[in-house]
Amino acid sequence: MAVEAKQTCYEGSIIQNFQVYLEQSGEHKAILQCLRNILPGELKRCRIGAGKSSLDVLGVGSGGALVAKTTNLQKIPFAWHFMRSENYEREVKANRGMKTFDLIHMVHMIYYVDNLADTIKFYHSLLKNNGRLMIIVSTANSGWDTLWKTYKEELCVGRITEYCTSVDVAACLKSPGLKYEEHVIPITVDIPECFDPSSQTGEQLLNFFTMKDHFHQSFTPEIRAGMLDLLRNKCSTEKDGRLFFNADSSCILVYA
Repeated sequence: MAVEAKQTCYEGSIIQNFQVYLEQSGEHKAILQCLRNILPGELKRCRIGAGKSSLDVLGVGSGGALVAKTTNLQKIPFAWHFMRSENYEREVKANRGMKTFDLIHMVHMIYYVDNLADTIKFYHSLLKNNGRLMIIVSTANSGWDTLWKTYKEELCVGRITEYCTSVDVAACLKSPGLKYEEHVIPITVDIPECFDPSSQTGEQLLNFFTMKDHFHQSFTPEIRAGMLDLLRNKCSTEKDGRLFFNADSSCILVYA
């Protein structure tokens, strides 16, 4: 089962930009490796699904386009809800029969919700006993955090209006006293081409970093120069003559 955070999050040219980002970062591979390392043990430890032949899982913002092409998922029943997370919440509450889940995952989607604390509270309320809410989000003080917090006025004007990181999620969990654990996922992005104006790959990476269709046309020369300087000197580290953007993510497991 999946809920789209917003229908307009990833569409058009941003899809191509995202693919270039994945090729340069290996983010999906890093996230999958993290999940393989922690989820089996976590499911066993908290006895999720013990004695049952199936699990009820809700994916928020996970989308459904690739399911038809993934052969080992063909026999798994899905219910798709292509709507904003807030609309799904209203629909569930209106029906007064809230289905509960063993595992709810929210992978890099909380940047797009209207109210972070309310969203976390709602989905946490849908957990079964011993269930887990898994939130994957950019790590505090990562390159993403540095770029978007420094240039909030220029960047938080479109799909994302309030950038949040693991520290913001943690604050929402600590306030009501929810128990959680955080696992950092090391991710780097090879970005030297971002500093070559003739590089299409560099342009697409910059577009994705800023969520713009045309980086070089979207900002004044001064803002562009400031962002590039920040990317080089505050958001990245040099290794073996290459420059790597710090794109660390955090996998936050919240207990029911």
